Amino acid sequence: MAISQTARILAGGTAVLAIVFGIRVAMRAMAGGSAAAAPRSDGSEASAADGRGAPDVAGVIALPPLIFLGFLAAAAVLEAVVPFPVLAAHAFPGYLAGAALAAGGFVMIVMGTRRFQAAGTNIPPNLPTTALVVDGIYRRTRNPLYLGLTLLYLGLAVAAGSFWAVGLVVPLLWVINTGVIAREEHYLERKFGDAYRAYKARVRRWV
Repeated sequence: MAISQTARILAGGTAVLAIVFGIRVAMRAMAGGSAAAAPRSDGSEASAADGRGAPDVAGVIALPPLIFLGFLAAAAVLEAVVPFPVLAAHAFPGYLAGAALAAGGFVMIVMGTRRFQAAGTNIPPNLPTTALVVDGIYRRTRNPLYLGLTLLYLGLAVAAGSFWAVGLVVPLLWVINTGVIAREEHYLERKFGDAYRAYKARVRRWV
């Protein structure tokens, strides 16, 4: 059975993003893993556990890039097994729209990453957060990294003309909201208290 162009684009995009993510993980490991403990926004130092002995991590179900890659891979398999060429009929407009979405997502990820790096805190949610970042792009959205990943995902889905990838956005965002963001919010509220609650009250989770 011939594999559709849509499935090939999704599979190729998933492979490229997986390689980029792997390189980032390797670079982080060579640089020493986690960021050094930095002062918290309230002036105290971050600790390895809170006052109740809870681990100083958010306890997310998986690293967010892996979740996005998993859904992209699932969409590629579905396109290969059950092709749904509804969106693929408008290839050129799809390429333009997809490129615009992906570019916007990339810029958002870079902006969010730089603010974390400037604050000296860890980016991966499986490592301790050592500072509460509320400036820059974080004044407009509490989760620019996940919003950027969503735009990248949608960009690839639209460029490929994949009905399956677009349709999987709903369960993807449900997994991110419940398995990642909600757990991070509980962790940050436990760790930073009123400072995070005030930030949460004035800035939206997504947009």
